[in-house]
Amino acid sequence: MYSDTELYKEFLSGNKEAFDELINRHRKNLICFINSYVRNIETAEDLAQDVFVYILINRKEYDFKYKMKTYLYTIAKSRALNYLKRNKKFVFLKESQIDENNLYVNQIEEEIFEKDGKERTFEAIKKLNEKYQRVIFLADIEQLSYSEISRIICKNLSQTKMTIYRARKKLKKILGKEYNNYGR
Repeated sequence: MYSDTELYKEFLSGNKEAFDELINRHRKNLICFINSYVRNIETAEDLAQDVFVYILINRKEYDFKYKMKTYLYTIAKSRALNYLKRNKKFVFLKESQIDENNLYVNQIEEEIFEKDGKERTFEAIKKLNEKYQRVIFLADIEQLSYSEISRIICKNLSQTKMTIYRARKKLKKILGKEYNNYGR
């Protein structure tokens, strides 16, 4: 199995299937990450597609000293924040639209967290504030390094470490409370 970097080099050499493989590897997690900002799955899907189109068009801009995931999530964060700035209006959805949107989000999330015991952890992660949700996602699910996460969230290394530490501490507290409540 090729690494992301090897696939990207193949893509630069003209192998379109290599780019398709990169999309397949990262699409669902990228959608979930973007959805944590925009809170709309269709918009998150569109923005994720924009990320891949950007990479396709600007293929020479990737700096190989960073992991592909770091590059993807940095672009995704930028796209999500730009979307939020452009669309500062409220959107009212019918109840049926909300249910359909939540169903689809849940299907994606279930695929990511399909192993035993992770459902409870995922529910606890949802109870964290958005900033903590994002760093937990990047650190513990995507398993990015602290320096990669720093680059994505635009904080220095010590701020990033402290944010992750606090997020994990808060998550542990939530999981502890739920475990104690479940055991009673």
